Amino acid sequence: MSSPPVDDLCCVCHERFNLPCQANCSHWFCGSCIIRVWSSGFTLQPCKCPLCRRLITLLLPGASLYQSYDREAYRVLRNIENYNRQFGSGSNGLIQSLRDVPFFLRRLLREWMDPQRALPLAFRARTVLSMLFSVIYVLSPFDILPERIFGFVGFLDDLLVLVIVFLNLAAVYRALLLNRHGGA
Repeated sequence: MSSPPVDDLCCVCHERFNLPCQANCSHWFCGSCIIRVWSSGFTLQPCKCPLCRRLITLLLPGASLYQSYDREAYRVLRNIENYNRQFGSGSNGLIQSLRDVPFFLRRLLREWMDPQRALPLAFRARTVLSMLFSVIYVLSPFDILPERIFGFVGFLDDLLVLVIVFLNLAAVYRALLLNRHGGA
């Protein structure tokens, strides 16, 4: 999703979105509003989402931000890129990474299906191979802990493999988004 819902409002200014951006918690804000929230606090650490209080470690500009050619849009885009450079590549911790997985996987799936967006070939190959190998592992009778012998514990082994694959896909896609939006 490269633009906010049509009937939604920014939770900071309570107006229609002006130069929208999406945080890694899935919430949308006006670009200038979320930068103002961050600037009003301690700027050496990422701000928290005004709605869900999760740390915002990545801001993704909406499509309209790139289509605006005015000075304000340019300033907001530079501030978002600066924010992403400061906080996008830091260690998020396991809990934060697990909470971010649904956001990044939904966004990855939308981008994968969108013919207008082109994911790099190496990234597409890595995604397909990791999903293929994880499906083969889960469906094959040859496991580290086979279900026939270990029962439920064998099933947890398969679940752990899937969680690791999803975490890896989300981390790689996050790095791709960070590279696109100023974190390089």
